[in-house]
Amino acid sequence: MARLLSSTLLKGISGLPATRSSRTVSGFIYANNGMRYSTTVPNDPDTHQDFLPSNKFESSGTSLNEIVEQDVRDNPVMIYMKGVPDFPQCGFSSLAVRVLKHYNVPLSARNILENPELKSAVKAYSHWPTFPQIFIKGEFIGGSDIILNMHQNGELKEKLQDISGNQKSE
Repeated sequence: MARLLSSTLLKGISGLPATRSSRTVSGFIYANNGMRYSTTVPNDPDTHQDFLPSNKFESSGTSLNEIVEQDVRDNPVMIYMKGVPDFPQCGFSSLAVRVLKHYNVPLSARNILENPELKSAVKAYSHWPTFPQIFIKGEFIGGSDIILNMHQNGELKEKLQDISGNQKSE
């Protein structure tokens, strides 16, 4: 019975046309938990052009290198990742977010999957080839493996202790 139901549902879903657009717009949004991160916004053909968000990268006149520098400088904890903290799109990004959320510090993030040029700019800035990339107080720390190791040996707690937020004690 369950097999019949699932095959019927899958046939129905597979016949639907894809509705996701390839156009993306990057920018920060604020979530209710104090985190901020960039998101993908699809181009909705039913929305008038005046109400669509604009691409802040293109319209600001600021280079991607300057944006990365500003992100790292202005955010105590900055993570460049695949996806966003509430919906990571790879296991390494998910691990990094889980470890950082343990400390309940303000977390800022950008989804590098939205913009290949941003991804390249971050790699050039940090001289590091993989993602996620975590910066704490302007310093490049590394990826999820390094954050996990620092968490396990107590270094991450020390590094984050003076960042405002209600940190959990272990």
